Amino acid sequence: MIPNSEKLKAGDEVLFSGTIYTARDQAHKRLAKAIANKKKLPINLKGAIIYYCGPTATPKGKVIGSCGPTTSSRMDEFTPLLLKAGLKAMIGKGSRAAEVSRAIKKYKGVYFLTYAGCGALLSKYVKRAKLVAYPDLGPEAIYKLEVKYFPLIVGIDSKGRSIYEK
Repeated sequence: MIPNSEKLKAGDEVLFSGTIYTARDQAHKRLAKAIANKKKLPINLKGAIIYYCGPTATPKGKVIGSCGPTTSSRMDEFTPLLLKAGLKAMIGKGSRAAEVSRAIKKYKGVYFLTYAGCGALLSKYVKRAKLVAYPDLGPEAIYKLEVKYFPLIVGIDSKGRSIYEK
């Protein structure tokens, strides 16, 4: 959970400590289908943060493999539905569709950016990783990550303001 998320402004830098879930395209598709069919979700979306990431294989002696962000716009079609279901924040890279910005504003969410091309570095902020859903998706499965001081930048704040807009 992001404390005081409604006080964050586009461009703010945050060092987040807590729980985040990884989920990419195929996991989003399954989550959206479950919501549409009124099925129980494998994770509780209320107040959750989803990181658009598919970690690489975990090297021996490490908590997780490289875990950099993927392009967020690929999840745009699913994002308004997940925000409506309780999702609080997303982490990824790149700009979002206007409908996503509107949904972030409507549901008081936050879209964070993190450093692209730095997956090995970002893995150092992950203290625990556990596979929690859709193991058949391999690296696109949903993992529960416990992170400490994970570096984030507010890309779109809860008022819908984006760092990509002038």
